[in-house]
Amino acid sequence: MLGLKLETDPRWINIAEKNLEEVLTDHAWCEQKAASNAISIVVGWPEHTDLVDSMLAIAKEELLHFEMVHDKIKERGYKLGFERKDDYVNDIYKFMRKGHKRHFVLIDRLLFAAMIEARSCERFKLLSENVKDEDLRTFYRDLMVSEAGHYTTFLGFARKYGNQYEDVNARWQQWLDFEANVMKDYGKSETIHG
Repeated sequence: MLGLKLETDPRWINIAEKNLEEVLTDHAWCEQKAASNAISIVVGWPEHTDLVDSMLAIAKEELLHFEMVHDKIKERGYKLGFERKDDYVNDIYKFMRKGHKRHFVLIDRLLFAAMIEARSCERFKLLSENVKDEDLRTFYRDLMVSEAGHYTTFLGFARKYGNQYEDVNARWQQWLDFEANVMKDYGKSETIHG
């Protein structure tokens, strides 16, 4: 369903499980950034009412996820910690078209968001199937379903607002190819995308 061209190195789950505090803190900040991204799409393209409605709903859900992850952190006696830099997101951001006409920027903004959601969904699936902590297995299974919904929402809006300007499916394949190349350097740290 996700179309990712390079799966996460299976050794990542072992790395992640050795430092769940770091994974949870990184995950919390990922949710905050996802909420901010949805709001920035609203700010950039307010003329698309249905897009605004969906992005507001996603922003609310991502903030709820942030709170849920923070609750898991507290339950385990951990502290949230400071925001982490997300090298993966910064690397795939480089593929986004900037300085183009607004419709091309919107297409890439939506595909960029879909890509992050797809990779997060894949990582959450790995956690839900492999982490020893049963509570976290269930937690990540539920979040995986939510991330899959966000992925399809972003991809659907890219097609809706972009297909009149270019073949969005072809552009998505370019994103998938680029991301697979980027992922060759990841899967080695205890972060959601690392």
